[in-house]
Amino acid sequence: MHNYRLINRRTCLQGVGAALALPLLDVMGWAEASETKSSKPPVRLGFMYMPHGVIMSEFWPKDAESFLASPPPALDSLRPIIDQCLMMKGISGVDNGPFKNAPHALELSTWLTAALPDAEKRDRISISISADQVAANALGVHTALPSLELATMPQTWKENQAGLNEAYYSHCSFRSPNQAVPAEINPRTVLNRLFNTRGQTVGAASLQVSPLDRNLLDRVLAGARDLRRTLPPTDQRKLDEYLDSVRSVERRIAAIELRQKEAAMEKAGIRSSRKHESDSPPIEIKIPEGDKRSEYMQVMCDLNVLAFQTDTTRVCTYIGSTPNGVTYPELGFTRQHHSLTHHNNQPDMVAKVAAITKFNIDQFAYMVNKMASLREGNGTLLDNCIMMWGSGLEDGDRHSRKNLPFIIAGKGGGSIKTGRFLPDIKGNQGDLLTTLLACAGVTIDRPIGIATKQIDEIKA
Repeated sequence: MHNYRLINRRTCLQGVGAALALPLLDVMGWAEASETKSSKPPVRLGFMYMPHGVIMSEFWPKDAESFLASPPPALDSLRPIIDQCLMMKGISGVDNGPFKNAPHALELSTWLTAALPDAEKRDRISISISADQVAANALGVHTALPSLELATMPQTWKENQAGLNEAYYSHCSFRSPNQAVPAEINPRTVLNRLFNTRGQTVGAASLQVSPLDRNLLDRVLAGARDLRRTLPPTDQRKLDEYLDSVRSVERRIAAIELRQKEAAMEKAGIRSSRKHESDSPPIEIKIPEGDKRSEYMQVMCDLNVLAFQTDTTRVCTYIGSTPNGVTYPELGFTRQHHSLTHHNNQPDMVAKVAAITKFNIDQFAYMVNKMASLREGNGTLLDNCIMMWGSGLEDGDRHSRKNLPFIIAGKGGGSIKTGRFLPDIKGNQGDLLTTLLACAGVTIDRPIGIATKQIDEIKA
């Protein structure tokens, strides 16, 4: 029998002044236990948002008995892991109170705070700390990044419903009552944050390096050969899969950058020359109207997976799109999501809103299905995650918030009982967030927003 050397959980691939974090390998288990008294993988929390609510007939399961065998059309892409999902009907949102005419300023800003802005300070940020940042404060002490905030679109929207600060339209993460957390929309920047070592501690040393580039990545990955020889076959396969994922994400980001660069050059009347493409600085990553939103979103989802797989962070929030102004030409139509939700039950518009909902859930399913394919400890990465997808409105046509749509994927390290649809839950979104934090092992000194309890039916 081969006696494989136990390695520390924080071991990284190092080279030329940079380091690449590793996933949890089997040979790390006992070494980690010697430090933490437990070899059980940590629980991660993820939140993914879509605005404007859902078409309820397409989203909600018919009943609890048919949930596993016949999930609703919107959840079709979750079928492979539907037994690892939980849905609950009856979670109410925050009442708009003095902001009756500000549904879109509130749908995102209240989603993770479960609280209204301060009516006396509506022109500036004044709201509760969000649940993801509560988790980051508790769990972030163990990781290089306390949390990771991602978005698909720039966080700018010039509108002031009910005189509210424009930040409420495009932010769901609030580090403090007065500080919104900006989300990163450029996948290259996210890759740099995850896989350079600025601000990360490796052993006793804190390494400072320049942002990651392709040559640097190649050199660091080349160092994997030495580590691979010391690992058992199961860990060799896990390492190979992980490194393939890192390379794949980098190549896809490079392809997006190249297309964007060529489009910008064409717009400026400059003929593209791939031979000299590296001579130009990177341009800002955007999603043009004709590009594939799914490709962009899946790259961001992959970065979320890599961040959790390497324990670089245990908290991630992804705003798939913000209220107003978003279109989905990939689905064969270009009318804005927001205007379509005011469908007045016109079948064509209803069908398009249902297609948008399914599209967004498909991207969530892409991410959690990948998590379910990655082995970690005695289970999978998804087993050790709590991934929440949802919206800040129930119905975009009526702007109602009495029955918010949520999907929970992952067992939270055994704290959540999945494979169920709970059709008659009594609770609000603050109760739900407070419960998920508890399931992730986060101790809080006060409820989240309007919460009054934990929802025990969710727990295993």
